[in-house]
Amino acid sequence: MQTKRFRNSVLTNNLRVIRHAWHFWFALALVVKAVCGGICIACLTP
Repeated sequence: MQTKRFRNSVLTNNLRVIRHAWHFWFALALVVKAVCGGICIACLTP
């Protein structure tokens, strides 16, 4: 019974890490798009 509970907690921790990783990469991509968009607008403005 102890090993089953341990496996579930490891699985839960792994899923939590995966969720945080996806959130990090999504936020990073959003920041990069915003920065690059600002630079492109600045370059195209006379």
